[in-house]
Amino acid sequence: MLPPGDSAAAPRFHCPEGLAVGATIALPDRAAQHVRVLRLAPGDAVTLFSGDGAEYAAEVLEIGRRAVSVLVRSRRETSRESPLAIRLAQGLSGGDRMDLVIQKATELGVTAVQPVLTARSIVRLSSERQERREAHWQNVAIAACEQCGRNVVPEVLPLVPLADFLAQPRSALALVLSPAGSASLRAIAPAADVEILIGPEGGLTAAEREAAVAVGFTAVRLGPRILRTETAPLAAIAALQSMWGDG
Repeated sequence: MLPPGDSAAAPRFHCPEGLAVGATIALPDRAAQHVRVLRLAPGDAVTLFSGDGAEYAAEVLEIGRRAVSVLVRSRRETSRESPLAIRLAQGLSGGDRMDLVIQKATELGVTAVQPVLTARSIVRLSSERQERREAHWQNVAIAACEQCGRNVVPEVLPLVPLADFLAQPRSALALVLSPAGSASLRAIAPAADVEILIGPEGGLTAAEREAAVAVGFTAVRLGPRILRTETAPLAAIAALQSMWGDG
């Protein structure tokens, strides 16, 4: 058992409401279930975060059948964010690929993920299924923050058609990954705000890449090999963070 209020090695849980020093709060259902799975006990330390950039040391008070209550003991500003803002526009992919990309992109420090529907996206979602998937993807990002120590949760935006995404106004450096790209990442001038567009399985069509370039995207390559849809964004984000962000 950890001393009350000691957050060293304490499990981390997202708690979007009610965090204030001295407050006794009931954990959200998802966090409460994790407390039970981890077999925590009254007196054990946990770390909570709401997404405001701070984290809160708390102590488990009571574990009941329906609720877990904790006492918030202290608040501290702990920034683990990169100075580089990266927004990932990811072509909608099948299977567990979207989950993997969102999880790892969150760990690598993206500020937002924009799922986009492209010509080669093999998944088609009804409005009800889309809402469920979007909620699921946001929870994937939250869980990744709990694991990696981030106190700011990247937003997973609603799925939009690629044409609608390209029509949005933008001020960030805009990059579209393409095996036929004329530039390498190293040839791009550093920026503090970057947007990356990645295709789904099968990649973007030539017409989609041309449409992106027409609205200001620069086609870049990551090397001579063709990367899978779940590999390309992570390689690009890691490279950008190394060059311009986390270092």
